[in-house]
Amino acid sequence: MPTSRFAPLAFGVLVLALQPQAPGAVDFGKDIAPILQARCIECHGPEKQKAKLRLDTKADFFKGGKNGAIVKAGDPGASELCKRITLPKTDDDRMPPADGEPLTSQQIAAIGAWIAEGAHWPDGVTIQASTPKPSPASTPDTAASTPAAPARPSVPPPERPKDFKPSAAESTALAVIGKNGVEIRPVAQGVPWKEVNLRLLGTNVTDQLIAPLKDITSLVEVRLGTTRITDAGLAALETLPHLEVLGLELTLVTDAGVARLKGLPSLVSLNLYGTAVTDAALDHLRGLKHLRNLYLWQTKVTPEGVKKLQAALPGLDINTGAELAAPAPSTNAPAPAVKKEEPKK
Repeated sequence: MPTSRFAPLAFGVLVLALQPQAPGAVDFGKDIAPILQARCIECHGPEKQKAKLRLDTKADFFKGGKNGAIVKAGDPGASELCKRITLPKTDDDRMPPADGEPLTSQQIAAIGAWIAEGAHWPDGVTIQASTPKPSPASTPDTAASTPAAPARPSVPPPERPKDFKPSAAESTALAVIGKNGVEIRPVAQGVPWKEVNLRLLGTNVTDQLIAPLKDITSLVEVRLGTTRITDAGLAALETLPHLEVLGLELTLVTDAGVARLKGLPSLVSLNLYGTAVTDAALDHLRGLKHLRNLYLWQTKVTPEGVKKLQAALPGLDINTGAELAAPAPSTNAPAPAVKKEEPKK
């Protein structure tokens, strides 16, 4: 399919690859193979190859499928794989497809970092299809002796008013920001709610550029990752009562900026990956009763700070990216599903 189909989505690659990485920071066997095994091999393995794409062997992975190579070593932004895994869930070309859950931000980050480091795949290693875990019914003794982990409390979603009507000030703000090349679009046809993604503009986005957002109260999603916005610029978001999703990854935002977010009553998801926030920022989030997802990978928060916030918001899923730095499995745990390929005769 045409490359231009994905040109506006290059920013969608989780931008871990845009900052320097230590050599060997991502381990293929520990960080990448499990993702491929769990999320890719079912449709792109030895039994099935959608789009003529097979991902379980090194040779097949780098050969690509019917549309060509999916990875450009050293350049996540030019890699089709990264573009596909960051497409919206509603897009027919997204990987994994819409009937499955999207990759987590940490999984996308790992793949992006692995490609940025050169996409090293050890010779002779192949990925095995995952084996379904036995159900509790098939292992009654184990099920009876192992207590189930407590379920995370459900977080009530915010309610969007059904009679919402944009103000005259919003129309003016949309016209002003539109002249600066910023596209703000409806989240769906026939609804007043809007979203804006400014990651494509990157460092061209400043506090001054986003200032008109303060009057666009129909905004429910704002993506500002990799831009040059600062703590002061977040004043433009303080007046958005229906804002649910906010991306501030890899920006200059600090604890002072997060303090401006504590009055956002509808916030559901907040991405602070790669910022300089500390435990002090977490204190400002304790009153956000609808917050369900918080991303804190490569920040300055501590386990103690995370624990305190978790106690205050028990339904909150706090992701610190710790799984990417997890120790090697114990001798009692199953090893990553990789094996040496048999030499071809």
